[in-house]
Amino acid sequence: MLDELDHVGPRLRAARQRLGLTLEETASRASMSASTLSRLESGKRQASLELLVPLTRHLGIRIDDLLQPETRDPRVHRPVVTRDGLTIAPLAPDSSAIQTYKITFPPTEKLPELRVHDGFEWVYVLAGKLRLRLGDQDLVLTRGEAAEFDTRTPHAVCAAGSSPAQVISIFNSEGERMHTHLS
Repeated sequence: MLDELDHVGPRLRAARQRLGLTLEETASRASMSASTLSRLESGKRQASLELLVPLTRHLGIRIDDLLQPETRDPRVHRPVVTRDGLTIAPLAPDSSAIQTYKITFPPTEKLPELRVHDGFEWVYVLAGKLRLRLGDQDLVLTRGEAAEFDTRTPHAVCAAGSSPAQVISIFNSEGERMHTHLS
């Protein structure tokens, strides 16, 4: 905790300087003396809520912005699942609003049943060929191709041909379209 408090002063100073404010005008607007603010910024004065609340309001930042962000492990620790012949590797935390998977579809001659559910899905073919039945359309996507579709349209996906298909699948159950282009 003490290490986190060591960074409060320099972060206050940086926020003030980003706004182009002087020590004196910032202190005046926060109802404190310039020397108090100077000591706070240099770490010679202990930070307290009484001092920080008016300063953060004036600087347009949150008190949380002054503390060290918690360093979290960015790796996704979810097991690979095999279901109905598919190998599904989760690429996002379970709690993520946007679910991302690497899916390997085994070769098959039979298209799965069409299904419908709320959301939007985006698929990108990493290897092999992917058959996408989307309403009346029957498409084959090859390596490097992507498709985005409303999952309320009857759809089914499987490998096309005699080799497995590997895809990245991104799904949002809230029905929000994902941006699949750069411009």
